[in-house]
Amino acid sequence: MTNLTDFTVYAAGAAGAPAGEPGWMPFVMMGGIIVLFYFMLIRPQNKRRKEHMALIGGLEKGDEVVTAGGIVGQIVKVEDDFVKVQIGDKLEMRIQKSAVGATLPKGTIKSLDSDK
Repeated sequence: MTNLTDFTVYAAGAAGAPAGEPGWMPFVMMGGIIVLFYFMLIRPQNKRRKEHMALIGGLEKGDEVVTAGGIVGQIVKVEDDFVKVQIGDKLEMRIQKSAVGATLPKGTIKSLDSDK
């Protein structure tokens, strides 16, 4: 039988940062990643959203627009959440304002029709 006093027990080192590395370094790295995400993802997306809201707010009768689906037409009537877009001689569509992707310079539709 062995005596308990015969065993030497060594304390294990504390699990954590390796020797020489400060304990606050992971927080600095996490902060750097958050700042990177802000400048690469969040800020540009907010800028695009503001530009699109300004575009939607400035829609007027007679503007030539292209929708998110690629339909090109001229605005005939502006309503609260919708616009009526003339896409042909006797063809009008009612679409949501948020579906308008961009406004086109005046005369774009005529130049597209003259290619026929």
